Amino acid sequence: MRETVLKSVHQALGARMVPFGGWDMPVQYSGILEEARTVRSAAGLFDLGHMGRVRVRGGDAEAFLQRLQTNDASQIPPGRIRYAMILDDEGRTQDDILVYREPDGDGFFLVINAGNADRDLGIMRAQAADYSDLELIDQTDELAMIAVQGPKSEAIVSKITDMDLTSVKYYAWARGPILGVGGAVSRTGYTGEDGFEIYLPQDTAVRAWETLLANGKSEGLEPCGLGSRDILRLEAGMPLYGHEIDETTTPLDAGLTFGVKFTHDFVGREALERIQAAGGPTRRLVGLETESRRVPRQGYPIVHGGETVGVVCSGGASPTRGKNIATAYVPHHLGEPGTELGFAIRDKAEPAVVVPLPFYKRAR
Repeated sequence: MRETVLKSVHQALGARMVPFGGWDMPVQYSGILEEARTVRSAAGLFDLGHMGRVRVRGGDAEAFLQRLQTNDASQIPPGRIRYAMILDDEGRTQDDILVYREPDGDGFFLVINAGNADRDLGIMRAQAADYSDLELIDQTDELAMIAVQGPKSEAIVSKITDMDLTSVKYYAWARGPILGVGGAVSRTGYTGEDGFEIYLPQDTAVRAWETLLANGKSEGLEPCGLGSRDILRLEAGMPLYGHEIDETTTPLDAGLTFGVKFTHDFVGREALERIQAAGGPTRRLVGLETESRRVPRQGYPIVHGGETVGVVCSGGASPTRGKNIATAYVPHHLGEPGTELGFAIRDKAEPAVVVPLPFYKRAR
């Protein structure tokens, strides 16, 4: 079990630690729902040291990425970020990733999922053999990754850097000093709120975490675990690998075509084109709300007319909606908002209704 450099800090703060993607990570501090409400109203501090971080540079970096992933790397301006997926030859999702073009335009930086990091790196290294001017640098053990999420995040993060955060727009990033050392700040978020990801050397991580907590106290900043992060991203309709997307799904199934550009020859493109030519996928990802006090959990059958028509991908209690919510794949004809379905617990169907995704969208 791997550990981030902040593990002792989490333990000192009373966090409950759990295994996640091969890492020992904090799942909660004060409580999952309370932490989620804190992020929606003020700000939460997250350790993301389990995420994979890979630098890609060299004269063939762009050509390599065009083959590796689904977005069009040639169209990413310096200092901007794009969502993308790594597929197999059949168009099935191996991982979803973020592709950063360096602010100076010299190469790229990738953020990948913890549980898929070894497989992703294996795919990258195998494909890299086709390129002579390419360097892949796994920076996971070199860089710490901390996130501040919530409406107060800009005011809080500005206290540890001289960078002008107002100029770092959504899905953009910049390199600059953080607590006097070289680092980087991006503005993507995985909670549906405004927020920043902070990258800095591992030996600065504890000082950064403690400084953020101390300076952010007046803004309501609290440490948060993966439990609240999960319900926040579910409310925001953001997929999680192993839930909404996995080796059985394509980007077409999941409604993630905004991250797919058919302008270049990526692995899996021909398979996606075949699916589209045949009429598209036969199922769709939908949101579900229920008035039941029972919570729909991953793997619960979705039923309609006495028949199983799908399974729950993710589910939980939504502190923002005040209801229990879930995502599920269902046949296209059952995916329209207002359709009445059920989720089965011990052969009893609890009522649910299809609602549009996302469940929550912040005011901008």
